[in-house]
Amino acid sequence: MSRTLKQIRRVIIAVVGFTLLLVGVVMIALPGPATLIILLALAILGTEFLWARRLLEKMKAKLRRKPA
Repeated sequence: MSRTLKQIRRVIIAVVGFTLLLVGVVMIALPGPATLIILLALAILGTEFLWARRLLEKMKAKLRRKPA
């Protein structure tokens, strides 16, 4: 894949991921599956950004420890 196509792919992933992340944060105050949307956004962002991958792993670990 050429450098330009990689850059375009990275921008598309960033736009989609940050849009979903924003929707998830808004859903914290509004009705909706906020945690699920935020996890999905971080999974998408994690395909290109290391910080998102690390944050996703931390969130998943916290959710596993949280009592039902």
